[in-house]
Amino acid sequence: YLNEWTTKNTYLLPLISEIMDKLSGAKWYTKLDLQSSYNNVRIKDGDQWKAAFKTNRGLFEPTVMFFGLCNSPTMFQNMMDATF
Repeated sequence: YLNEWTTKNTYLLPLISEIMDKLSGAKWYTKLDLQSSYNNVRIKDGDQWKAAFKTNRGLFEPTVMFFGLCNSPTMFQNMMDATF
């Protein structure tokens, strides 16, 4: 339901040739385990209620992104771009 009302963010994917050009002169490469990657992106204060969900243990407002939110991939990639 939340994704239906969410304004979709866009992220333009780079061309493979551009990525290969950037990698060709690199001295070091790394590999990242991104299994819980979205959990590293905080949901803005004041917007957490929008992703709230109810269980038999009560109502929860997540403080970090999670899988299933339509903008999680875009927000995570923007964070990675800003970091690296």
